Amino acid sequence: MRTTDRLRAAYAECERITRAQARNFSYGIRLLPGPKRRALSAVYAFARRVDDIGDGDLPTEDKLRELKQARSAVHAAGSDPHDPVLLALADSAESMPLPMAAFDELIDGCEADVRGVTYRTFDELVHYCRCVAGSIGRLSLGVFGATDHAIAQPRADALGVALQLTNILRDVREDQLAGRAYLPTEDLATFGVRLEPGGGDVGDPDQWDALIRFQAHRAEYWYTEGLRLLPMLDRRSRACCASMAGIYRAMLGRIVADPHQALHRRTSLPTWTKVEVAARSLAGIAP
Repeated sequence: MRTTDRLRAAYAECERITRAQARNFSYGIRLLPGPKRRALSAVYAFARRVDDIGDGDLPTEDKLRELKQARSAVHAAGSDPHDPVLLALADSAESMPLPMAAFDELIDGCEADVRGVTYRTFDELVHYCRCVAGSIGRLSLGVFGATDHAIAQPRADALGVALQLTNILRDVREDQLAGRAYLPTEDLATFGVRLEPGGGDVGDPDQWDALIRFQAHRAEYWYTEGLRLLPMLDRRSRACCASMAGIYRAMLGRIVADPHQALHRRTSLPTWTKVEVAARSLAGIAP
């Protein structure tokens, strides 16, 4: 039996993790009423745990072993009373229709990262994005609720894809230095751009800019599809979702305005911009 004090502490830990490590998302999560805010924090806290394994410094085999353990743990969520994240997640799943199998897709995507999988076509990249971010969109929908879940689910998935494509463009230099490349190899060849692991010249700057704008245009399609979810949500859930999407879409706009900056630093938004996006979302102004 989960005690009230233990659950309260578990949710508080999930909210602390979300505030500290999911800063862009936390602006939206704060707009939710208490039960939904706590549940979505539990979802993000476990997702962060999976990401941290993939991004950590352990050897490949150790990472894969830890991801396998995380998969087993989320399947048995709630069985360990000493793990606050899993305790909160299990409690949320009891009161909300969280599609817990989506965490398997998240872990599948993280395993692909660890193995250094690359993507030849855009369709292959979209599949990866569905795993690592569409899964979170579907889990978030379980927290939000919707007027028609069957229609809302692919829209939540599409919004996750849009956010992940933005992440890829934002982190392209950081990923290159870490030996990762997500942009489809077909597109790199089409634009005559090199993206060698560990760094190096990408080639013609104009071609690089054209490639990034081409990919950003693709991301905009997924935003258009995903934002069709908003009218299906209640006011506070709509504000949360719009805030998350609005922050990432504004970041995509910055990347498009100066694609070459992505080669030198990670694109970010000032705090005041994020606050403004959250306020506009709460007021019902779509991103």
